[in-house]
Amino acid sequence: MKKQLIYICLLFFFLIRHTSLYANEPDSAYIFAYSSGKNDHHNGLHFAWSLDKKKWNNIGAEASFLRSDYGRWGSEKKMIDPFLFLSPTGTWHCVWSLNKEDGAFAHSASRDLIQWESQSYPLVSAGGNCLSPVIDYNKTTGTYQVVWKTDRSVQGYYAVETKDFKTFSAAKKVTDVQNNKVEVRLVDGIYTGTVHKVAWQTLENLLKKQQLDAYKAKLNSERMADDGYRFADLPALKGKLKLDEHIAERKISDLLIGAFFEDINYAADGGLYAELIQNRGFEYSSMDRKEWNSLTAWSTTNSETILAIDTLSPIHKNNRHYVSMHAKNGAGIVNEGFGGISIQKGEHYKFSVYARTKSGQFGQLIIRLVDGKGNTIGETKTKKIAKKWEQYKLEMIGNATVPDARLVIVYSTDGVIDMDMVSLFPKNTFRNRDNGLRADLATTIADMKPRFVRFPGGCVAHGDGIDNIYHWKNTIGPLEQRKPQRNLWGYHQSFGLGYFEYFQFCEDLGAEPVPVVAAGVPCQNSGHHGHELGGQQCGIPMEDMGDYIQDILDLIEYANGDSKTFWGKKRAEAGHVAPFNLKYIGIGNEDLITDIFKERFTMIYQAVKEKYPDVEVIGTAGPFYEGSDYVEGWELATKLEVPLIDEHYYNPPGWFIHNQDFYDRYDRKKAKVYLGEYAAHLSDRASTIETALAEALHLCNVERNADIVTMTSYAPLLAKEGNTQWSPDLIYFDNTTVKPTVGYYIQQAFGQHAGHTYLFSDLQLSNQDEAVRKRVGKSIVRDAKSGDIIVKLVNLLPVEIDLELDLSTIGITGQEVHATVISGAPADRTAKPVAVTLQLENCKLSPYSFTVFRIPAQK
Repeated sequence: MKKQLIYICLLFFFLIRHTSLYANEPDSAYIFAYSSGKNDHHNGLHFAWSLDKKKWNNIGAEASFLRSDYGRWGSEKKMIDPFLFLSPTGTWHCVWSLNKEDGAFAHSASRDLIQWESQSYPLVSAGGNCLSPVIDYNKTTGTYQVVWKTDRSVQGYYAVETKDFKTFSAAKKVTDVQNNKVEVRLVDGIYTGTVHKVAWQTLENLLKKQQLDAYKAKLNSERMADDGYRFADLPALKGKLKLDEHIAERKISDLLIGAFFEDINYAADGGLYAELIQNRGFEYSSMDRKEWNSLTAWSTTNSETILAIDTLSPIHKNNRHYVSMHAKNGAGIVNEGFGGISIQKGEHYKFSVYARTKSGQFGQLIIRLVDGKGNTIGETKTKKIAKKWEQYKLEMIGNATVPDARLVIVYSTDGVIDMDMVSLFPKNTFRNRDNGLRADLATTIADMKPRFVRFPGGCVAHGDGIDNIYHWKNTIGPLEQRKPQRNLWGYHQSFGLGYFEYFQFCEDLGAEPVPVVAAGVPCQNSGHHGHELGGQQCGIPMEDMGDYIQDILDLIEYANGDSKTFWGKKRAEAGHVAPFNLKYIGIGNEDLITDIFKERFTMIYQAVKEKYPDVEVIGTAGPFYEGSDYVEGWELATKLEVPLIDEHYYNPPGWFIHNQDFYDRYDRKKAKVYLGEYAAHLSDRASTIETALAEALHLCNVERNADIVTMTSYAPLLAKEGNTQWSPDLIYFDNTTVKPTVGYYIQQAFGQHAGHTYLFSDLQLSNQDEAVRKRVGKSIVRDAKSGDIIVKLVNLLPVEIDLELDLSTIGITGQEVHATVISGAPADRTAKPVAVTLQLENCKLSPYSFTVFRIPAQK
């Protein structure tokens, strides 16, 4: 606390002294706009200032006022040679080079150099590149000219003309190039950029922006590891929590706590989807992962067995590859599963395979489960194999518990046999469904009591490039007819877990299904994949948007149409005659809110609204809680009257501590909020007591604002150990064990103890220091069904709090309650809920703890 007090005093002294200079400030100053090129050009646009153009002062150390958002993380998103230009209308335009390969430059505009519009990347030089772009202006015609150098395909300088930076003329070669860039010596080197004379207030705003960003960053970086110093003299606290009878109860959405499933970290194949055979359809390829091919995860029992991949006469055109095995003397093929096949003694397993013989011999397939030593722990065999493709289904029982078994298939006679769609499922799936889900994982999700499930993903839904957009029609119907594809997270999607299975899972959970489809653009982080540009790749061509929109309308018919409709009939044929009663559909996922996006989103939104007015569309506000995409996403939603908007943010624990009023400020007349992806992130991306309590604090504040925030879901949900592309995640697992995180138990507590109305309350602590007060969270809600009062309390302090709870205004006086507590050291990754007994008039909150309890309805 002493350290924070000193910091506040110094900041106050600085601001007072800084204010005193205003009486003698100049009318104008010079700013220098440049990019240092450091961090491989990822640090964006910087500014320095001067009064005489000789002595320059950096505005912050590598402080970024605009960053490039083009293409992939890491390899792209570079700002190279930015050029800043002030238009006659007072709008600043900034253009820059993306890289050395692509035939587009980047553009963004701003009125104040602080708030920037969404970026655009016009393709002006197909096959060429755009280096060092600059802007010129023709006062007579009111036309801007963007000139760049190219050294790819052709050499020289080229230019396009535009009046609005939205439409451009054809590129033409030019010889007269006006370049107003200059070199300026700064404290850390000599840089090239543009110099502009601006009003002093413009400079002052830039300075304040940098100072505020630095102050926010300092607050957000606060860690529990510093609490020993921050709260060195803090004794145990006393407090009183009393209902505020002067504020009416606030309604809470009945969909507040949900789950978001994305096929990331092997969440589907090798995870929730219970299939035990990896690459069952022989469809793996180097497109999935460069070292993969159709025989990945497969091997032979001996060197004499010959395996070949064929596509001449497949089961179905969508499943082109199959294996042709030439075996002798009872040899065969082996599958390793997803890092081994987990077999439980006494459990039943369903095996199936499509097969046909290609030789004169009609033998049988003998199927064995073997352990690491080659011992058989389960065996069955087919009838004699026919000459035409036929599916063979069998069951076998495991006679030993083995975490890393393998599946062996041998042919009983010498000859050649074709096989495809080799499958092994545990009979005991979630709700015992065929083609079902891994029971323990699905049950762990069910125990969260999610009110909805968002699927099939975020980035997965809009794909890595236009050709990788997730198309729901490829994921329904018989398994052998589904069309697998590359997963943008670096592996393969068999689509065995497809849209029918997602809808069925939601129904089994009692959760609303919330499918997400691409808004006509792929993921903004897409690679090129044969396209001239990365990122949004100019979106689905407008001539194809009609068909794409129809696919989305067909999805709603598939979910809600009766069995007499075309797509409703397909659902019924899959085994679900009754509609799934779809109420929500997400259009887009944390997209760049570009003109390309806006045009396509609007088309989709209006088509859905016209044909299915009862289905609520969920829009998107980009990947962050601030910035151009957040602002313009909200503006578009407000303009179109979109009922729900999806917000995403991953922030350090300090952000959640210092932004507890984030949703208190929201306009209740605009769209409701679906907080679709969020988590507290540490630098090592661990899920700990520290992150879990920050998330609990946030959820307490969300419950207070659940009239505007109607849905929330942590992200990501699942991660297979050894196969993670993102962390932290809510639930980790391997082939045999489910390992919920501390954060999972917080989500579970809020899901199992959700309320229908929020009761406002006032908390008074024996120490009212802001740093102390901000680290104690509370939420009191009423369960309308049971009548119970539910109390949630969060203590992010290193000391105990002796809390008196006064609920006398609703007729509840001191009594004993049964509570659940999650507590531990800040770095604890293994804390679990513990049952305790508390007295209402003397609730002792352990250091670094979350407490929840119910007070039964008064009879």
